[in-house]
This record gives sequence, C-alpha cells and structure tokens, in this order.
Amino acid sequence: MAIFINADSKVIVQGMTGSEGQKHTQLMLASGTNIVGGVTPGKGGQKVDFDAGVSVPVFGSVAEAREATGADVTVIFVPAKFTKSAVIEAIDAKIPLAVIITEGVAVKDTAEFWSYARQAGTTRIIGPNCPGLISPGACNVGIIPANISGGGRIGLVSKSGTLTYQMMYELRDCGFSTAVGMGGDPIVGTFFVDCLAAFEADDETDAIVMIGEIGGDAEERAAEYIKDHVT
Repeated sequence: MAIFINADSKVIVQGMTGSEGQKHTQLMLASGTNIVGGVTPGKGGQKVDFDAGVSVPVFGSVAEAREATGADVTVIFVPAKFTKSAVIEAIDAKIPLAVIITEGVAVKDTAEFWSYARQAGTTRIIGPNCPGLISPGACNVGIIPANISGGGRIGLVSKSGTLTYQMMYELRDCGFSTAVGMGGDPIVGTFFVDCLAAFEADDETDAIVMIGEIGGDAEERAAEYIKDHVT
C-alpha cells in the first residue's frame, strides 16, 4: 500500500528531453516506475531511448500525453521561468498528481498556480523545489535515490530533501510505505497535514516520521492535527 502513488501509476515527464529530465527518467525507469511518456512542446512524435531497450514517446502537450497514455501522474523538470505554465497545463489536463522538482520558482508563480489548482479541484501538487516521492519497489517520482531503502510500514514526510534521504537510509532495515519530500519553499502544494491524513488512512502504514525546517507554522499546525487525528 502507498499514498498518492503505487505500482499502477502511469507517469509522464514534463521536460523529459532536457538533460535533467533524461537523467532522472532513466533512474525512475530503473527503479520500476511506469513512465508512459514525456512532454516537450514542439517535439511531439519523437521518442527518447533509454537503457534496457526502453523507448519512451514524446508528446507536444500534457493533454495529448494524457489522452494517449491515460497518465495520472506528471513529474516536472522544466526551468523555473517555465514552471508556472507547465503546471497550469497539467491542471488543465486534469492530471491527478503533479510533482514539481524545479527549484528557484518565483513565489508569485507558485501562489498563482497553487490557487489555480485549488479552484480546479482536480490536481494535487507536490513541490516545487522538492525531491518528489517514492513508494519503494513500486513507484519513484522525482529524484529520491531508489537504492537507499526498501518497502516497509513507515510513512515519511519531510521539508528537507537531504534529510529525507538520510532518514530513509537510517531506517532502511524497517522500510517505507511512502516517503514524501514536500519541499521547503514558502508555498508548497501539499503540506504535512495532507500527508498525515493520508498515512493515518493507510492500513499498511504503522508509524510516521515527520521532518520540519525553520520557517512558517506548518509544524505547529501538524502538531495540532496529530493531537486530534493521528493514532
């Protein structure tokens, strides 16, 4: 079991033809993620070849990719100045989950696409400036190394990318249902409380690790939620 992603998730990569997109698509494929397509405007109809003879089609828009593949997750590796338009394109295509890896996104842009997503009510956003999320052995969306821990019954949610990796390694003998790097920007799409609620509802998550950082009141709000709702 997992939250937000699982072995059946169909993932597209916005910016797959760029250097970072290609590098991390290869790593996601190697960890078992079902990558069904990439999106780069103007490059629709092309294909990108990866190791083990895997060839992934490229589409010109998220809407085209979703229609052709049934994708339900997008991971975004595009430059910061193009991130807002990429996220809005994913929301317009009604992709259920958008994971934004890009760092340096203007807070104004994040506020605008976060508000747009809230109004649309169809797309959960994780990030920006985050490592993504992983359900070890099932699906890896982002840049979390897949070989530092295996599956298990711990849920992890963290503001810090590097501490996500460290905690997964430290608890590797226990393993994780899902680890979520929610990102440390002033505005992010998914907060501690969202993940706590999802882990609490997951019958195969027995314990939760939460890692905060300086800035904002998300930790205080999470503490209040834990007191009232988390067993």
